[in-house]
Amino acid sequence: MNAARSPRPAPSARPARSPRPAPAAISAEQLNDPRSLAFFRGAKALVGAYFGISVLTLAVIVLLRDDSAEVNSAVWVRATIVAVSALVTLLCAVRAARGSRAAYRRLRIISAVTVVAIAAVVALPGTFPAWLKAEQAVCGVFLLAVVALINGKHMRALFAAR
Repeated sequence: MNAARSPRPAPSARPARSPRPAPAAISAEQLNDPRSLAFFRGAKALVGAYFGISVLTLAVIVLLRDDSAEVNSAVWVRATIVAVSALVTLLCAVRAARGSRAAYRRLRIISAVTVVAIAAVVALPGTFPAWLKAEQAVCGVFLLAVVALINGKHMRALFAAR
């Protein structure tokens, strides 16, 4: 059989990894700076609006579920994914406002990728009804503002690894 195969080394026999030094924590003073507070307030409000619109869209879809011209399976899937994504984005914004570098990084990535995905949904013909494309365009404007806020010089400097 596989007699020539060598057994896996025991976990204790593996070479130890040298731990990476943890980046310096963001001080409460930096987080409570008036500019930081304003940026976080704006980002959380914009992402909160995005989440609210996404949840309202799901409610509209439930109400229109019997109208196959307005609600098809693609609409259900897209709206559900957007609502979950909006919730994750909101959680990242809240955690970033508390000083989490990982949440800030996720917020930057998710918001930028979502803007691109929304642009594709709005631009592609067919698949989605005009009302959903309009809703997505509004969400895209909110997220584009989030991208601008969180990628600004002040925020990048605040979360830069020291």
